[in-house]
Amino acid sequence: MKDTGILMAVSSLPGPYGAGDLGDEAIRWIDLLAGSGVGVWQLLPLGPTGYGNSPYQTYSARAGDPLYLSLAALHQAGLLEELPAPFGLPAGRVDYEQVRALREPWLRRAYEAFRPDGAYAAFAAQGWVRDYAVFAALKAKHHLACWLDWPEPDRSWPQTRDPAVTADLEAEIGYQTFLQYQFLLQWNRVRDYAHSRGLRLMGDIPFYVGIDSVEVWAGRENFLLDDDGRPTFIAGVPPDYFSATGQRWGNPIYDWDRLRADGYRFWVERIGYCQTLFDLIRIDHFRAFDTFWKIPAACPTAMDGQWIEAPGYAVLDTLYEKLPGLQLVAEDLGDLRPQVLALRDHYQLPGMKVLEFTLEPVGRYLRDLGEDRVRQIVYTGTHDNATAAEWYAACSPAYRRKLRKYLKVRGIQSGPMAHRLIRLGLSSQAELCIVPLQDVLHLGKEARMNTPGTVGAPNWEWRLAGWTETERNLALLRPAILARRG
Repeated sequence: MKDTGILMAVSSLPGPYGAGDLGDEAIRWIDLLAGSGVGVWQLLPLGPTGYGNSPYQTYSARAGDPLYLSLAALHQAGLLEELPAPFGLPAGRVDYEQVRALREPWLRRAYEAFRPDGAYAAFAAQGWVRDYAVFAALKAKHHLACWLDWPEPDRSWPQTRDPAVTADLEAEIGYQTFLQYQFLLQWNRVRDYAHSRGLRLMGDIPFYVGIDSVEVWAGRENFLLDDDGRPTFIAGVPPDYFSATGQRWGNPIYDWDRLRADGYRFWVERIGYCQTLFDLIRIDHFRAFDTFWKIPAACPTAMDGQWIEAPGYAVLDTLYEKLPGLQLVAEDLGDLRPQVLALRDHYQLPGMKVLEFTLEPVGRYLRDLGEDRVRQIVYTGTHDNATAAEWYAACSPAYRRKLRKYLKVRGIQSGPMAHRLIRLGLSSQAELCIVPLQDVLHLGKEARMNTPGTVGAPNWEWRLAGWTETERNLALLRPAILARRG
């Protein structure tokens, strides 16, 4: 059965407290999706974000961002005697700094009312939880400075486990543990409700973790670092049509020899944890399982890097052996060597097709130069693309004429252009068609989620102001969505 999904970040949900969360609005969203015939909710990564608020550069690959904790759910659990008045922040955008500052006193008040039980003790006893809680407490102590800039003995705590480091921080460590426990409780409620409505959840993880993450701080041996803990090589992509000097991301490179020696435990634990949260897991920059661009840390650009082969088959063999039922999605966009596609197809992973990239003029006509395969997910766009309306507005008049003709031949000639492109995606052979909510709402540049190569506002800030337009537009698309399901 062919299915349809909607892409929207948790932060983009509406509500009175400045950012979307895992409360009743998430439940309402699930009801709206299920009632519209949609079978998949694709999310952005859920981890705690830092500078730039990018969900692809987080402090942890497992921890959840406390920003997403529902104050109403804490109130319903008896941890808050009252709820704050609506914060009164501007609708339609997330002001991350303001929201965090306004929510923080209420989260601490909930922690003060919390009484640990056996389930909490079992959660807190997990190694990754303790590591993250100590990491977060130390980051707070050092005013969010990168762990590489902490003084000793704090920066080396994972290696020494020096009790003197944590002696004065146990209250903050307990608070950080509480936040993660509540995140898991609230997420599990959302996940279980989604499943009860027949909805699958699709998570998204970056291939690399950030240098300022608990994974690097507590697992230096898994990365190519010097004796001081600083990267000797970093990740990125080489120069291309879009960038004469390439992209220098700054993430540390994995020490694949070390990972191989312990049976790729890092990847098994990372993906295994994601499997408890999501039904499908999209791996961003999947091509690095085949070959990755290795840049000397001293190089100020990505120009002096080199392609290095990665043990993709060995890693994926191990994942599928250790994690029954695993469902991965390969982000396979861009100019790739054939071996990347062979790796994808060996494991029968669905890849991605983005209509904004594949609809190309050929002479007097428009052609879809992408494959129309069943084992594929077709998108109108992703979080990194212009919205469909923004993209169409930027096209030349000649291209727009060809596109309208191309769609008319296929019986698609009414409604806003974003909806026509959605219907084109829905008509494909792909097993799954995913549409950003911004395209459902046929919004323009003001609703773009992220512009690659830029940092800060307005990236990651777009948010629904209310439900009315979403309900109306999903109702318009519902017949085509249901027809796709057959």
